[in-house]
Amino acid sequence: MALHCPECGFTNAEGSNYCQRCGSFIGAQAPEGGVAEGQTATYRVGETGEFIPVEIGDVVDARGAALVIRSGGGRTGESFVLEADRMSIGRRPDADIFLDDVTVSRDHAMLVHRSDEWFLDDLGSLNGTYVNRQRIESQRLGDGDELQVGKYKLTFLSR
Repeated sequence: MALHCPECGFTNAEGSNYCQRCGSFIGAQAPEGGVAEGQTATYRVGETGEFIPVEIGDVVDARGAALVIRSGGGRTGESFVLEADRMSIGRRPDADIFLDDVTVSRDHAMLVHRSDEWFLDDLGSLNGTYVNRQRIESQRLGDGDELQVGKYKLTFLSR
């Protein structure tokens, strides 16, 4: 059974989680007890650079929110628990969420925890910061929102 994207109407292959044309979540479910074909595994990078598989529910439960890279830079599936009230995103090596690509500004964006909600603030980046394909200056984030920072597409998850 083909799946139609609710955003652009593109017909996607059975088992797709995201639209092949626009990248929107199309809601495919994993088969019982398994992972749907093409579904992204989630991991974190350990201190020595090893990949450590994680359950996304565990990542979100740790602090209540996380970002998962959906595409870009060969890092699909890498997750970041939002552990501090302010977390920087950028190409600067000491950024909390380091995205090493020329499409990402050194100080690209900032995640800020305000009044029990998360906000994404653009820091004057050259290529802009997007939430659900809309360029933003500051945006409150909701569970499942798609963020784009340079060529990276990330999903915001919260409980």
